[in-house]
Amino acid sequence: MRPLIAIPARFAERTSALRYAAEVNARALIEAVWRAGGEPVSIHPADTGTAARLARFDGVLLPGGGDLAPSRYGATDTHEAVYDVDTLQDTFDLDVARHALATGLPLLAVCRGLQVVNVALGGTLEQDMGGPEREHRHLVHPVTLDPGSLLARATGAEKADASCYHHQRVDRPAPDLLVTARAADGTIEALELPGGDGWFTAVQWHPEDTAHEDPAQQGLFDALVRAATR
Repeated sequence: MRPLIAIPARFAERTSALRYAAEVNARALIEAVWRAGGEPVSIHPADTGTAARLARFDGVLLPGGGDLAPSRYGATDTHEAVYDVDTLQDTFDLDVARHALATGLPLLAVCRGLQVVNVALGGTLEQDMGGPEREHRHLVHPVTLDPGSLLARATGAEKADASCYHHQRVDRPAPDLLVTARAADGTIEALELPGGDGWFTAVQWHPEDTAHEDPAQQGLFDALVRAATR
């Protein structure tokens, strides 16, 4: 039996194949979990019953998406670049992150997912990195990995090419989180939780973009599914 990997769905106002607003996940993300031997399951965001709903799953993948509401990390103003904020999406993702980390449920967090984990544990975000000359959108750039990290073990590398699409980044890491990768400009690209009960790593990039051709990126999904199998 393939281990069940819960992937919170993302709200979409419109899709080309459906007549109504939809709940979606990226096909590349789903296929990366499937290649790893997992059974990817999109789950509906709701504001109650998160712990009971996750009890049947063997692992969690927190995917990318729109921005978290700045109020979630104590900001009193909102930058004009912040987009696609959804109260229910934020509530559910934060609940999922906290539950997975508290119970040791294996967790891989991607892009927005990393930001969710950081905020869930008390960290903050930089709302906008400063426009096209500074943001990491539509870019593949090198990142340096901590050689002792779960991330380095999963990818089998100390340097990797990261496919990025984000205009926000970690400002202050949560107190319990450890930075395990950075870009050349200093942007925090990965976080882990030393001493946590379960397997967990978070990356600011999108490993699913290149996982079909880059074993280092596919290795993240493989490691999640291995941990979920155990």
